[in-house]
Amino acid sequence: MPKEWREKYAKRGKVVLKIENDTTIIKPYELADLTEFFDKIEVDIKSGLSDWKSVRRELLEAR
Repeated sequence: MPKEWREKYAKRGKVVLKIENDTTIIKPYELADLTEFFDKIEVDIKSGLSDWKSVRRELLEAR
């Protein structure tokens, strides 16, 4: 990869290499923004959130 591209887009030195059909796509590696998933799930549990062991046990039983 050209030095200028690496300095501009791959500062951390990590890239994602993806091959689709006859095309090779190289993108800089970016950490995902996990905050978009906050408050996206709702569950109906009887345990109080102050007792995480009970919450975890109840969630695992639901599987």
